Amino acid sequence: MTTEFDSKNYLDKVDAWWRAANYISVAQMYLKDNPLLRRPLQKEHLKMHPIGHWGTISGQNFLYAHLNRAINKYDLNMFYIEGPGHGGQVMVSNSYIDGSYTEIYPEIGENEAGLKQLCKMFSFPGGIASHAAPETPGSIHEGGELGYALSHATGAILDNPEVIAATVVGDGEAETGPLAAGWFSNVFINPVNDGAVLPILYLNGGKISNPTILARKSNEELASYFEGLGWNPYFVEGTDPQEVHEMMAKTLDAVIEEIKAIQAEARKDHAADATMPNWPVILFRTPKGWTGPETWDGEQISGTFRAHQVPIPVDSEHMEHVDKLTNWLKSYRPEELFDENGKIVDELKAISPKGDQRMAKNPITNGGIDPKPIKMPDWKQHAIDTSTPGAVTAQDMIVFGQQARDMISENPTNFRIFGPDETKSNRLNKVFEVTDRQWLEAKDSTDEWQSSVGRVIDGQLSEHQAEGFLEGYVLTGRHGFFASYESFLRVVDSMLTQHFKWMRKASAHSWRKKYPALNVIATSTVFQQDHNGYTHQDPGILTHLAEKKPEFIREYLPADANSLMAVMDKAMQDEQVINLIVSSKHPRPQFYSAAEAEDLVENGLKVIDWASTDNGEEPDVVIAAAGTEPNLEALAAVSILNRDFPELKIRFVNVVDILKLRHQEIDPRGLSDEEFDAIFTADKPIVFAFHGYEGMVRDIFFERHNHNIHIHGYRENGDITTPFDMRVFSEMDRFHLAQDAANAVYDLKAKEFSAKMDETLQFHHDFIRSEGTDIPEVENWKWGTLKNLQHQR
Repeated sequence: MTTEFDSKNYLDKVDAWWRAANYISVAQMYLKDNPLLRRPLQKEHLKMHPIGHWGTISGQNFLYAHLNRAINKYDLNMFYIEGPGHGGQVMVSNSYIDGSYTEIYPEIGENEAGLKQLCKMFSFPGGIASHAAPETPGSIHEGGELGYALSHATGAILDNPEVIAATVVGDGEAETGPLAAGWFSNVFINPVNDGAVLPILYLNGGKISNPTILARKSNEELASYFEGLGWNPYFVEGTDPQEVHEMMAKTLDAVIEEIKAIQAEARKDHAADATMPNWPVILFRTPKGWTGPETWDGEQISGTFRAHQVPIPVDSEHMEHVDKLTNWLKSYRPEELFDENGKIVDELKAISPKGDQRMAKNPITNGGIDPKPIKMPDWKQHAIDTSTPGAVTAQDMIVFGQQARDMISENPTNFRIFGPDETKSNRLNKVFEVTDRQWLEAKDSTDEWQSSVGRVIDGQLSEHQAEGFLEGYVLTGRHGFFASYESFLRVVDSMLTQHFKWMRKASAHSWRKKYPALNVIATSTVFQQDHNGYTHQDPGILTHLAEKKPEFIREYLPADANSLMAVMDKAMQDEQVINLIVSSKHPRPQFYSAAEAEDLVENGLKVIDWASTDNGEEPDVVIAAAGTEPNLEALAAVSILNRDFPELKIRFVNVVDILKLRHQEIDPRGLSDEEFDAIFTADKPIVFAFHGYEGMVRDIFFERHNHNIHIHGYRENGDITTPFDMRVFSEMDRFHLAQDAANAVYDLKAKEFSAKMDETLQFHHDFIRSEGTDIPEVENWKWGTLKNLQHQR
């Protein structure tokens, strides 16, 4: 049925919108005054250093205008993800036209003065970025680091069944590994309970100084590629605006109707087990720099990589070709687009979607459509009885799996678990008592816990994809965590950095709502990767995140299951932070009661009286531990020292919130000097067993009074060996710790003891290479007992 949205008159208005967006986008790059060219351009009107990117702008503005038409025609809940990295003018220009920019920033008025300010502040000191940053209305995806458009889009539409994420993918971006992995997102989208991602691959032909790979492929090759991945490709291409307008309108109609038909069919019987549909994808092929300068100085600009950034050399110091810039701007016929006051004409504004249907005002892009706090179960029902410290052996991640299972039950539509096929490996099997993995591809009898409806998405072996899903999910107001092997979190550490930067910038804008915490669990950790060896050993994610602004980073090192559950109870309810939780999945003695665990999480650290021998007096030595294996080895070292030096006054400190140790001048949450010295003393030796690189602890102590510290952390030594030998490699074992403590306190008295520790370490070295397992006094050690160190040879 033909509607007003299908008329030539309406398409003429869409074209006018496109021209207005193009005009504003070009003006943003070059102008700081005289934005409507109502006077001849003078030196003082131009920026000294025009900065920005033109290549994808016109094509994206074209898409944005047509998506507005589709929103109006089909009454859509749609938002825009701008994959091409430096296309910031697109979302700024279009939100300015529809009025949402001025609603958010009233100082940027809908008049000539407001347009002047909008132009001046683009890529200008104190202004706005050249990409879709947090200050840009409608954005959840910055694009400064390419590759995550599809994963962010998919995370956003999970559990949002009425939402369509119109996701523009640049053909340069499409060459990145994460984006290539992103095409598998269709495997995890349930047409019953989730929304839809509409990918639009923009094949404009050029990158920075090279052609793009996909743009050089024929339509037949591209169709085969996308059909093989389970997508239904539609092609829109050309150079003549009128023809492309007509083609895009028809194609978007067909695509939206196809999405609606897929969802209606899947939802008609409330099917419990949906099948994977062939979602549509649009392949949009127009020249890079479309509608801009065709040539410059004898070289082709339009349709080549030369259109990527600022295409013609005009600025306040180079005015000889200012007429070319004037002609370019006037080609969009601004006199038809702005009234005498410099406001977008009413006829054009009338075709804007209204209210929250404007993509820049869609609530999903600002904290979520209907965000709700997570409901946390009582974790203490799963607490381990530690009345005798170390008597119970358990696997922290298995115990935590019960808490995670209960979180799924309590939050059936706004909590998910993500990971790269490691949920089972990381011992979270308990969650599968109440959910499956969400998976829409074909299934067979060998599959485990897979269906189209599941709260776990871990079916793709890609850290990028899993992390991107979680980011999209929490940026739209929901809750979850991403669990992965510790060393391979380094694969996505730059993604975590980008998320941190997003939060930091978003926090500076009062109109931005707060986001639920991004929770990352590092397990299969460095000191338990004995069977996978050196390749799987790297705790550096701790140091990487600790370097960021402290307001947005939390790092937790729970020593046992109760501590882990207490940490997760806090972390899952947090906002506007990245929580890194480092946890063991292997069998370990359990030491801390539920009450102690709560105290450790609340205060960050605690003097453990039952493991100390100073009786509240000034200690001779402080032994501190942060992490599961450091805690175990430090306690074992305390027991060795207590046996050989019963008079030694030892204070034992367990640290869970490692960044709480920082000075208050560095981290507002940090301990004061008085609080710090009350625990660690001002000058007594400290032996610190740490899960990560030693430099991180050294930096923490740099600003403190007490520099008498001996740090034992990961020292970049590893191999395929026994679990205990992994600690010996880094001298983060009980024998090195005890030896270092004795040497720090005593002089001659420590020599015999130190020699005994060396002898024990040599025995360990020879024993494991002979027997393939750790020495009995390590294997059989329990808190409160100590095997005689005289070995039977």
